[in-house]
Amino acid sequence: MKRKPKLNFPARYILMGLTILCLISVYVSLTLNLSGGPLNTVAGYVFVPMQRGINYVSTWILDKTEHLKNLKDVMEENKTLKVQVDELTSELNSIKLEQYELDNLRELLELDKKYPSYEKVAANVIGKDAGNWFSNFTIDRGTKDGVDVDMNVIAGSGLVGIVTDVGPNYAKVRSIIDDISRVSGMVLTTSDRCIVHGDLKEMNANQNILLTDLKDSEDQAELGDPVVTSNISDKYLEGILIGYISTLEKDANNLTKSGSINLAVDFEHLDEVLVILDKKETGEESK
Repeated sequence: MKRKPKLNFPARYILMGLTILCLISVYVSLTLNLSGGPLNTVAGYVFVPMQRGINYVSTWILDKTEHLKNLKDVMEENKTLKVQVDELTSELNSIKLEQYELDNLRELLELDKKYPSYEKVAANVIGKDAGNWFSNFTIDRGTKDGVDVDMNVIAGSGLVGIVTDVGPNYAKVRSIIDDISRVSGMVLTTSDRCIVHGDLKEMNANQNILLTDLKDSEDQAELGDPVVTSNISDKYLEGILIGYISTLEKDANNLTKSGSINLAVDFEHLDEVLVILDKKETGEESK
């Protein structure tokens, strides 16, 4: 048997028909003034829910539209704030860098005042050997600036090292922490002389260098006493601070003492130095 074909009306036609029917009912109700009649009742059942639904949907759409608008405004404001944050961060970094450079310059100025009798020239560190420490490094001053071999270099609160090579616009410096460095020192409180040895192994372990051959016969030297360059070195000018005694003990011969020195200069962070243009001209170097 053949099945009877089902009638399938599109939903939009049904909706259109109901809408027309509702409109006709409303018109008839208003025309015939059937305010209390059945048509009005039917209209109440049909149109009131529809109106409520339309109001709800309209309110929802308005809320979402306002929300999207606010979200767009917030995103634009957030984008603007990010740009401002980036600008302020860059400005803050510049201020920090300027403050850092200013602090270094103030430090050099104080150091310059500490040794007023010496003529000096400021220099920037532009290169260094591999490793954590500035044991050998290059500065941006040379013969054009009056820099020469064997001139003393200072920074921070004291002695850094000595110029070992020089060109027209650069110079190489060997610092006192280098393994081959030897400086004739003196304990400032007792005037007893000693030898200060560079030692990168000791630097890595304790950030100190070695002190040997201290003739402290009266046991007056104490921890914390300052050690400066002595008057018997031909290359190092007298009275420049090297550091402070951090350890000290008698040698096996019971005649001298050895220990270590906590340095007056931060040899891990060197940016600017002062080169003393005065050289010690007293003949052959002893230490």
